Amino acid sequence: MITWAAPWAFALLILVALLPWQPRWTGVLRLVVPGLDVHEAGWTLRRAVAWLPLALRMAGLALCVVALARPQLTNKRMVVESEGLDIILAVDTSGSMRAQDMTSGMQAVDRLSVAKAVMARFVRERPYDRIGVVVFGAEAFTHVPLTLDHDTLASVLDQVQIGVAGEGATAIGSAIAVSSKRLAELKAPSKLVILLTDGRNNAGRFDPKQAAELAKALGIKVYTIGVGGGGPRGGGMFAMMNQDGVDEESLKEVAQTTGAAYFRAADTRALQSVYDKINKLEPSPAEVEQIVDHEELYRRFLIPGLALLFLQSLLSTTWLRRWP
Repeated sequence: MITWAAPWAFALLILVALLPWQPRWTGVLRLVVPGLDVHEAGWTLRRAVAWLPLALRMAGLALCVVALARPQLTNKRMVVESEGLDIILAVDTSGSMRAQDMTSGMQAVDRLSVAKAVMARFVRERPYDRIGVVVFGAEAFTHVPLTLDHDTLASVLDQVQIGVAGEGATAIGSAIAVSSKRLAELKAPSKLVILLTDGRNNAGRFDPKQAAELAKALGIKVYTIGVGGGGPRGGGMFAMMNQDGVDEESLKEVAQTTGAAYFRAADTRALQSVYDKINKLEPSPAEVEQIVDHEELYRRFLIPGLALLFLQSLLSTTWLRRWP
């Protein structure tokens, strides 16, 4: 990245641009006495390049002004001196997440699409935390392992589809267990799961209470979010898929057991607010040092500028000299 240590110097370019009018304003005018070449008929090279000294002077001074502004090649590096948090985003991909009771702008959209957009923003705001994704429906599995490569994570998260872990059921307990197992494999100052669902546990080998006790034993907080129910659910099949609704009591118990909190998000704005609250509740402990290196580039402009001024002076006193 090119930066300028003294950008005010560019104001001097105005004076350089006014050089052609300088003799008129300062009263320094020359009485030009025609030489013998004036009486020669036709075109001559000396006449054709009579403008050259002024052009060289203006170009040389302009380059010197750029050098005075001190261009620098700036290299910024971020050095992470201590680790951030380990976070698993556990997201429900069961069939009920198709319900279009959320909005994006003025358009009704399904719950999963809104959830993915909100989570992507959450990931961008946690650049120094390792984040992974667990998806769950009839079963639960790790979709993205814990990583600091958030660009790849966001790309894979955007491709998550309803039914990827089975559409017909919701294995909340298994999702917590899988997330806890993944977090237990690495060391971090703090570990947490943010679980989002619109249903109740009706599949898997673990019930939510057992999974919460496991997470607590591993020192993992589990924030739970009940999503949906704030608008039209869609008709027919969508209504049937969502007939169980959110099991708020179970989600509250999970959060309380692990020392976290439960949130209800009935619409898009509320869901964004929930992730913002969690962001504030769990600040990243990562310590980051910014290292800035500057390479001075003024010589690349000053040397050619002085060379042009020297050439202008040489031509003006020799071949292109104007005799008074």
